Amino acid sequence: MEKMYKFCQSCGMPMKKDEKGGGTAADGSKSQKFCSFCYQDGKFFRPDFTAKQMQELVKGKMKEMGIPGFLTPFFTYGIPKLERWRS
Repeated sequence: MEKMYKFCQSCGMPMKKDEKGGGTAADGSKSQKFCSFCYQDGKFFRPDFTAKQMQELVKGKMKEMGIPGFLTPFFTYGIPKLERWRS
């Protein structure tokens, strides 16, 4: 049984906010680790991204959602510590 995660281990989005309930593995099973925006059919969306690029993408999406720009660093500072980016 795969561990349940509160946040996507790629972008940091709260998993409960994912309308699709998580990404999908190659066999079609749901991922409890990655959201549907980051992980589909067993592959990462933008597989060549760095953690820094993911932080910038997430900051932009948050601004689009109306979150004030000064708050975005608070919500994205932990992205490099997520499982996808640890190596």
